[in-house]
Amino acid sequence: MIRTISTEEITRNICEMCIEANHYLSEDMNRALKEAADTEKAPLGKKILLQLQENLTIAEEEMIPICQDTGMAVVFAEIGQDVHLEGTLLEEAINEGVRQGYVEGFLRKSVVGDPILRENTKDNTPAVIHCSIVAGDKVRLSLASKGFGSENMSRIFMLKPADGIEGVKQAILTAVKDAGPNACPPMVVGVGIGGTFEKCALLAKQALIRPVDERSKIPYVKDLEEEMLEKVNGLGIGPGGLGGTTTALAVNINTFPTHIAGLPVAINICCHVNRHVVREI
Repeated sequence: MIRTISTEEITRNICEMCIEANHYLSEDMNRALKEAADTEKAPLGKKILLQLQENLTIAEEEMIPICQDTGMAVVFAEIGQDVHLEGTLLEEAINEGVRQGYVEGFLRKSVVGDPILRENTKDNTPAVIHCSIVAGDKVRLSLASKGFGSENMSRIFMLKPADGIEGVKQAILTAVKDAGPNACPPMVVGVGIGGTFEKCALLAKQALIRPVDERSKIPYVKDLEEEMLEKVNGLGIGPGGLGGTTTALAVNINTFPTHIAGLPVAINICCHVNRHVVREI
């Protein structure tokens, strides 16, 4: 049975999600930061983690953005096959929601309309939108406000199949080492393995939205996530890049089938707030 959803509802939800993501830390990130503060072994690292928590409390209580870089909106829209969207085009509805959220929420507008001419669009649009058709009669919206301090530290490696899992491990560690303090650690490391050049990057971006306390259901991937988190934290970069045992809060890995001649790997890094909100309509 077909269910009709007005695109006005999508606009309203996206608007609210932009404001929510920039003022309130998600529950999974909140738990991870508190646990990190409890387990951090370096005194300076522990002090920084406690300061980050204080900053988050002030942001929530006084309705101040948790970071001055309020990011570029990235939206994953999963549309149920039994949904009929009524109203404006979906892309227009999402961008209108982003516009309203950033203007009405007094969030910093960081998007320029052309990558070379660099003129600000003044409303943080357009968003980066990824749509997919799924089973059911609901719309699932996932929004990430992606800051570019960490985004700029992301990497793609087009490995050879012979490089295997050891090559993947080395790629992850290389990306994190190169990022160092620039990614505002403790970071969340999203990894995409497989597909093609662009698909592995998309997998890595999606991995950042997965709750940081949720591991992959694929046994070897779960093991790899746990191993790489331990190795990343062993780098000693630490909170704020000033040393410590908490360089990352999670390493989330997504995989996808690939060509016999390739092994694409993308690492998409996010800072300690990893702003994301998920809603179902």
